[in-house]
Amino acid sequence: MSPKAIEVKVLDNYKIEIKFDNNEKRIFDVKPYFKFKQFQELKDSKKFNKVKIAGLSIEWENGADICPDELYRNSKIRKDSPIR
Repeated sequence: MSPKAIEVKVLDNYKIEIKFDNNEKRIFDVKPYFKFKQFQELKDSKKFNKVKIAGLSIEWENGADICPDELYRNSKIRKDSPIR
């Protein structure tokens, strides 16, 4: 099981920074998900910026979410993030 998302911060260009419970900070690019219907409305930055922590992962007000394993595996570790 992947680490749990505990903080999320919106970055430029539809990217988000996620802090996980193993103290890693990782960057996730949401743009590839815009091809899916539920994510298309998140092209509106006001809606995109309302991302929040939900359970083990993240979600938006419209119910769009990303599987915790996918969120962790498809994100890139920040260079200044502690390595486990």
